[in-house]
Amino acid sequence: MEWIGAGSLLAWVWLLLGQGFFWRTDVRLPDRRDPERWPSVAVVVPARDEAAVLPDSLPSLLGQKYPGRAEVFLVDDGSTDGTGALARELAAARGGLPLTVSAPGEPGPGWTGKLWALRHGIALARERVGPEYLLLTDADIAHEPDSLRELVAAARSADLDLVSQMARLRVETRWERLIVPAFVYFFGQLYPFRWVNRPGARTAAAAGGCVLLRREAAERAGIPETIRHAVIDDVTLARAVKRAGRAGGGAAGGRIWLGLADRVASVRPYPRPADLWRMVSRSAYAQLRHQPLLLLGAVLGLTLVYLVPPVALVAGAAGGGAALAALGGAAWAVMCGTYLPMLRHYGQPWWTAPLLPFTALLYLLMTVDSAVQHHRGRGAAWKGRTYPKP
Repeated sequence: MEWIGAGSLLAWVWLLLGQGFFWRTDVRLPDRRDPERWPSVAVVVPARDEAAVLPDSLPSLLGQKYPGRAEVFLVDDGSTDGTGALARELAAARGGLPLTVSAPGEPGPGWTGKLWALRHGIALARERVGPEYLLLTDADIAHEPDSLRELVAAARSADLDLVSQMARLRVETRWERLIVPAFVYFFGQLYPFRWVNRPGARTAAAAGGCVLLRREAAERAGIPETIRHAVIDDVTLARAVKRAGRAGGGAAGGRIWLGLADRVASVRPYPRPADLWRMVSRSAYAQLRHQPLLLLGAVLGLTLVYLVPPVALVAGAAGGGAALAALGGAAWAVMCGTYLPMLRHYGQPWWTAPLLPFTALLYLLMTVDSAVQHHRGRGAAWKGRTYPKP
């Protein structure tokens, strides 16, 4: 047990110092200045049964204070709750940027629904606007009035092909406060933002709720056609952009950036534990490429890193094993210390940090459930649509 406790502590020392400082929350939009000419932008919003959140999100897009030409294209992806009609009503009542609402029909073979909707919206935007940039944003994402302006200024100033922000998720219910900060923390651990933003690094990721994409980069990477099968579309998109840039050899190609958002927030509520469970489990096994060995490695890794420290501390204290208790306590302390910046980012009290092992156990169970659902032949499911197993 002492060897296992020592292994857990060593893992945390590595995560603290060697994993791109993933635990820091200071990666925000890079320094930027206004361009001499503001490029045209098409905002593409895939929406499926989003009538509940549109009144809180769509007006924020229509009300963008952007100096250049910008239009919003909402793609009503087979909604049954009047999403498209509500979007038109909101645009008529609020005004602002021009809004086009369209419907793509049922997804073609090999396409996930969201990417099929994006394909339709991007094609329509190219025909109507011929945009230099595409802002791909989800229907539950609310933007501050200067959000688009700041995104474009950052992309222009740093000559980036893709700028993505991790929207601030809702943390109003007890379960949201427990699970949501950990979700962003774990995402940063898997894809350290500093590694993502390093041009020569292989790590690539994006946050699908807010992605500003240079149209030329999208065409070079063959987006969305080349990623049409993706369940985790944001990470797959970022990889395609970064890979295409390296293969093409362009000086500015493939440069991506990912950070935490100050001007972008999700308004989607997760009132019940089951809602959060579905959010994670629908794509957790896809993250592991549907490989049983990777699933086993993930379970063992989560156990060693997150579950061993409290167990070692309690077992050592109860059984008189001072060394085991010290190893477990030290590992747990480092874990809590790395979690504190994310808790502060979400305005949560510091004393909830020791609950991270329990939250990690929930994520472990969600991941196992995702694999079980996959092997039962159900595939990934979202908003009433199930995608076949790959």
